[in-house]
Amino acid sequence: MSTTSSHTAAVTVATLRKLKRNGEKIACLTAYDASFAAMVDGAGVEVVLVGDSLGMVVQGRETTVPVSMDDMVYHSRAAARGQRRALLMVDMPFMSYATPAQALLNAARLMQEGGAHMVKLEGGAIQVDTVSNLTARGIPVCAHLGLQPQSVHRLGGYRVQGREAAAAEAMLQDAQALQEAGADVLILESVPSALAARITAQMTIPVIGIGAGPDCDGQVLVLYDMLGITQGKTPKFARNFMPGHDNVQAAMAAYVEAVKSGTFPAPEHCFD
Repeated sequence: MSTTSSHTAAVTVATLRKLKRNGEKIACLTAYDASFAAMVDGAGVEVVLVGDSLGMVVQGRETTVPVSMDDMVYHSRAAARGQRRALLMVDMPFMSYATPAQALLNAARLMQEGGAHMVKLEGGAIQVDTVSNLTARGIPVCAHLGLQPQSVHRLGGYRVQGREAAAAEAMLQDAQALQEAGADVLILESVPSALAARITAQMTIPVIGIGAGPDCDGQVLVLYDMLGITQGKTPKFARNFMPGHDNVQAAMAAYVEAVKSGTFPAPEHCFD
């Protein structure tokens, strides 16, 4: 496998589904501006994620909760100017999708003003009506289960989710409900590897993991974690790809190669 993706055409939802069917891993990285989006795209990822993680790694906040819709539109628009081939996925920030009607208006902003190709939202069965409303109107949706950073205050911190049998079963049911509602992609964050493997095997849509083990259909990392420049504690599931590489672009390409070959995540990046 080369260090860049074998796909030269623009990546679409159909591309991601085909990769899952063919058993080829999907590589995703965050980017928040035009320069990094261009580099990430050039490294061969299938998905560039403009995450609300920008609240922490760009704005210096303690959580993602203060990030606004205007913030997300601004950074999405900037990233869209840089990327050329990858699918541009953009987070809907805290309380921007409290109702299906509100979600529709804000998702439209991200696509029309921000250039997003897909929006991402957190939550399980409670989001079924919202996902159905968005996808019925032509808006691709990525659902997000497991650790949900926008709910960090309710969760009591950044904790692994789904370790208890009841919680694991509820997450599986949520995943199935979101898929039936029309979700195009599912992200699992900080989930035991065995549970993530079970969910991935039962989903027909692509499942992308972050701290969810090697058996997901793809992997995503926050760019700043991957480059080793995150301030403070680095998550267990992250890996710094800069050592051994002369420049940022080479480190990004190494990340893509590691995802594609299955060497990342390694056991030390996973949860039991």
